[in-house]
Amino acid sequence: MSSWQVQDAKARFSELLDATVEKGPQIVTRRGVEAAVLVPIEEWRRLQKASRPDLKSLLLAPTPRFDNLIPRRGKLKLRPVMEFD
Repeated sequence: MSSWQVQDAKARFSELLDATVEKGPQIVTRRGVEAAVLVPIEEWRRLQKASRPDLKSLLLAPTPRFDNLIPRRGKLKLRPVMEFD
């Protein structure tokens, strides 16, 4: 993986994009600290798909997991009761 300083990435974005498509992910640094990665769209989609299994694969898994299907509820907040005379 190649590394680009942010000012070079801005000035030569087309070259950065070409390098990403041809060679794979490219790291962008800011003041010497890694700040971002530019990845080819195919790899991004693969990573997105791998990080979120679809409903069918969750239900057909050897040990189905339903914890991802039902969102957790927060604590019940009671409202004050107003009394009328």
